[in-house]
Amino acid sequence: MKSYSIGIDIGGTNTGFGLVDEKGNIISTTSISTKDFDIVENYLDEIVKHIILLIERCEDKSLLKGVGIGAPNGNYYNGTIEHAPNLKFHGIIPVKEYIETKLKGKGYDLKVTLTNDANAAAIGEMIYGGAKGIKNFIMITLGTGVGSGIVVDGKVVYGFDGFAGEVGHTIVQPEGRMCGCGRRGCVETYSSVTGLRKTALELINNTKTKSSLREICQENIGGKAIYNAAINGDKLALKCFEITAKMLAIGMANAVAVTSPEKIFLFGGLTKAGDLLMNPLKKYFEESLFVVFQNKIDLEISHLDENTAAILGAAALTY
Repeated sequence: MKSYSIGIDIGGTNTGFGLVDEKGNIISTTSISTKDFDIVENYLDEIVKHIILLIERCEDKSLLKGVGIGAPNGNYYNGTIEHAPNLKFHGIIPVKEYIETKLKGKGYDLKVTLTNDANAAAIGEMIYGGAKGIKNFIMITLGTGVGSGIVVDGKVVYGFDGFAGEVGHTIVQPEGRMCGCGRRGCVETYSSVTGLRKTALELINNTKTKSSLREICQENIGGKAIYNAAINGDKLALKCFEITAKMLAIGMANAVAVTSPEKIFLFGGLTKAGDLLMNPLKKYFEESLFVVFQNKIDLEISHLDENTAAILGAAALTY
């Protein structure tokens, strides 16, 4: 039967929206810049405007199932975003309640379902991507931060309070870098795009390794510059990817020891580095695994488009 839903992917930089049909076809999209908003109510009001925009683009509004949202530190049980380190808005934000109330006030009685953004990406991979038919897997998202969604026996793991599966905030380097969550040494501080940049700056400032990156203003050193240097054989840039991969591998190996997945999917901007990331990652991952798990678990880059996976997964929450 024909049906539609609206999927929303809230990120630290941008928020994407999609009107999606029951087969996973994205009918229409729109987006806003998350970081342009300093007041959370103004941001949520803008989300409501864009939801209504997509509702009006739906050919039959009676077939709309609801709105699904993937968000950093999203709590599936409460419909809240809680203490997200990569958003400007702090504390506990009642996203579900706020949006449902605003929509109802404008004549749209739609249920809103919210989950962690990486969980949404995992659902998207499970329904529409490479995890079809796979009951046990982990999705790792590599962007501004490091997110993860864990699926066991075909179900997303939420745990007691809705926050299970935070691989990005497992500690791999005690007394290491300060993380946005307030602790030290989390995977996220090393294996995100932000972490890659921090590694480059540390190596530039603390070593004498020759590098083309030394010729660039430090403010302009980011993932793209490091990647371009690495593909040209720059030793310092290659070391950046090695460190990024090693810390991620340790975090993933720890997650494997607890969940025993069949596959791990990697998703997000950092995966565009391809073999620069994947080759050292596979090496350090196997070295870090408990022996009973070695040579059993495939690492794959997500089969879904980076710009639509979380939207598709969020939309699927409404079914």
